[in-house]
Amino acid sequence: MKSLTLQSPAKLNLYLKIHNKRKDGFHNLTTLFERIDLKDEIQFESNDSGKIRISCDHPHVPTGPKNLVHKAVRLIQKDLNITKGVDIVIRKNIPVAAGLAGGSSNAATALLGLNKIWKLRLKREKLAEYAAQLGSDVAFFIYGYRWAIGRGRGEKIEKIDLSAKLWHILVVPRIKMYSKEVYGRLKLSLTKKTGNVNILIHNLKDCNMLGVSQIMVNDLESVVIRLSPKLLKLKERLKSLNAKGVMVSGSGPSVFGLTESRSEAESAKKALLKKYSQVFVVKTL
Repeated sequence: MKSLTLQSPAKLNLYLKIHNKRKDGFHNLTTLFERIDLKDEIQFESNDSGKIRISCDHPHVPTGPKNLVHKAVRLIQKDLNITKGVDIVIRKNIPVAAGLAGGSSNAATALLGLNKIWKLRLKREKLAEYAAQLGSDVAFFIYGYRWAIGRGRGEKIEKIDLSAKLWHILVVPRIKMYSKEVYGRLKLSLTKKTGNVNILIHNLKDCNMLGVSQIMVNDLESVVIRLSPKLLKLKERLKSLNAKGVMVSGSGPSVFGLTESRSEAESAKKALLKKYSQVFVVKTL
């Protein structure tokens, strides 16, 4: 196989509890990942030059060594002594630096794509090891799970068998938010001690959306809102449109809420587009 095109989905975190800071500078956490149907498209074509050539239709995505996709390719090339190169085209639909793990998903998709076009026959567990070296969220996308718990710094993945498919209204304000700064400003003494991911999962299994919305938590949200207080108004606007469990996704600035149906989400989108340019109706993938 010389060329291949893959989809690269985003994620939401319905639960994100930060436990403590590690010696390596990261944080130990527990999170519930939900894969959603907002997706980038990535095209791979092997070349014999050994070069990594990346192009992207989004002006703020680096195409050189700073790109996680580029790092994924170099990691594979070095570790397995591969002399082949690859031409990669990234078509972005996932907003950049939005707390939706678009870059992490792209890196995981690169590992999966290289495994196929270079016929490496690497098992998922090996690809997950590479993923963990690239970033905390990358391993989740290797397995292709709909729902999973992430532990450690997010790289230890446990599949959760859930049939639940949720509809969400998702708004991405045009605010720059950097996860390193958000984590750096986190005061663990101020995080809520309540909440249990197993209770959340139980409510998801029972399709108890009210229960789900009451247990959803993101320990990073208070930091994100301190950095950008205007997000409080966005949260209130979503609640006024009947969205439940309205919360910041990951390290922000995306804000999302649960809706009862697609039509309810579409109705909310129509209202929100009057003020916000990046509004999405998404569901569990």
